[in-house]
Amino acid sequence: MEQYYPYIKSLHLIFIITWFAGLFYIVRLFVYQIEATQKPSPDREILGDQLKIMASRLWNIITWPSMILAVFFGIWLIYMRLFFLSDAWMQVKLAFVVILLIYHFKCHQIFKQLQNGVVKHSSNYMRLFNEVPTIILFAVVFLVILKDGTNWIYGTVGIIVFAILLMIGYKIYKRIRERKNNSEF
Repeated sequence: MEQYYPYIKSLHLIFIITWFAGLFYIVRLFVYQIEATQKPSPDREILGDQLKIMASRLWNIITWPSMILAVFFGIWLIYMRLFFLSDAWMQVKLAFVVILLIYHFKCHQIFKQLQNGVVKHSSNYMRLFNEVPTIILFAVVFLVILKDGTNWIYGTVGIIVFAILLMIGYKIYKRIRERKNNSEF
């Protein structure tokens, strides 16, 4: 069984990548769906229908299967290396995985709402919401690569600084968009 470890790890990584790709793109589609509801008819209906199809295909054909397979291969890897469960870096990584799963299920809830024509969030909220997996991705990659070599204080401060920089970038982008929209009128 040990000789299969690199193959299982490779499959885990591949499905992590496709899962994240799906999570990044589905929320962008949410932004476009929400903005389409504010367009005049017939653009609203045409764009809305097309974006629903795109979101449905992405969510059901790529994102969900990728999440299931990433978790499956991740559990298999843990089973093959149970001793990792006693390492602090793995415990923190698994906490981030739980947060990512919660994020995934929240995306599913929003997906279902938008498929039914229910808009509960603004497009700006969705743009900000889209940064959550980015922060998780950075945290997990650094945890896995650096493992115990990571100074937890510097790591925590680094993630907080990264999140703050993302928020500042978002605010700047929002102002630029508002100026552009105001200058068009």
